[in-house]
Amino acid sequence: NDQGALGRDTTWEGGLRDVEDEEDSDSDDEDGDSGMNPKESTPTAISSDVFPEDTVFVQVAAGDSTSFALTDDGQVWGWGTFRSNEGIFGFTADVLVQRTPMLIPGLKKIKHISCGANHVLALDAAGAVFAWGSGQQNQLGRRVVERTKTQGLVPREFGLPKKAIKYIQCGDYHSFAIDNKDRVWAWGLNNFGETGVPENAGEDDAVILKPEIVETLSGRQVSCIKGGGHHSIAVTGAGECLVWGRLDGGQCGIPTADLPADDLIKDERGNPRILKNPTVVKGIQGKVVFATAASDQSFAITEEGHAYSWGFSSNYQTGQGTDEDVMVATKIDNTATRGKMLNFAAGGGQFSILTAPAQPATNGSA
Repeated sequence: NDQGALGRDTTWEGGLRDVEDEEDSDSDDEDGDSGMNPKESTPTAISSDVFPEDTVFVQVAAGDSTSFALTDDGQVWGWGTFRSNEGIFGFTADVLVQRTPMLIPGLKKIKHISCGANHVLALDAAGAVFAWGSGQQNQLGRRVVERTKTQGLVPREFGLPKKAIKYIQCGDYHSFAIDNKDRVWAWGLNNFGETGVPENAGEDDAVILKPEIVETLSGRQVSCIKGGGHHSIAVTGAGECLVWGRLDGGQCGIPTADLPADDLIKDERGNPRILKNPTVVKGIQGKVVFATAASDQSFAITEEGHAYSWGFSSNYQTGQGTDEDVMVATKIDNTATRGKMLNFAAGGGQFSILTAPAQPATNGSA
């Protein structure tokens, strides 16, 4: 919480918990000298005194060091700070680190928000999209010059069709939008081909300067799309799961031997590194209804409520019980998920979550 991402005071003078020591010990003593601050590691509500009375939140989104919350009347609150290549960039032009929630000015009737590592998108009820944050990788979809770079901290519309967008999602440094004609637009960092625009994929510092239609997704009726660190994933109207972008850590879930050579970009040693074109993930049984990309791992959920995962797994973030990379789409099957109707997945750099409907309470317990 050094940069205010939790939106509350987490000052703790009682010593820190060492989780690894606790796991290795039968002691109930939590007064260790190193490890985790329990005020940071314990889920805790932000004081309601910060918000107007009767405020109701309907969505939250988080970046690397920022957090945002959307109310039922379309207002956006935020806190934390955006970072740039040089370090802390700021939260507004006048505030370096916002440690408690503040109302984001200029946004009304917002119905969805999405965060990248250091940028945010907001979609309003009329189909307009606003972007703000750090724009060093063109993730804001508009030109931000160095001498006026703090202008990027102000939510503004940019080069998308006016009042025509129905869906938005961010990757870490790139973004997507779907318009009311089912066209997919992308912009931002493209050095691993993560936008799905293949022309400059793989070049150093490659970016898509302003929103472009992703022609490789035309006619696919994309219903769900999400960017990860340097790869992306989508679900089509036919229930197929598509992936593209970086693949050297299993991010795409497809054996490279199964991919056409023309769709691959190799590194200087001749090893496949980038998948240029959206490609169907094989091995998933059933129709896919939801998919998401985290930093370097991916998830797909079928209409039967089964979850599949693949990618980088050094911290067990694939949920497969291994710290080895999971190179192909693999069903998550363990005692925690077995028999559950899974309906959502999300992930960060070192962790992931799955959700399912709550079970009815029995004998006073859930």
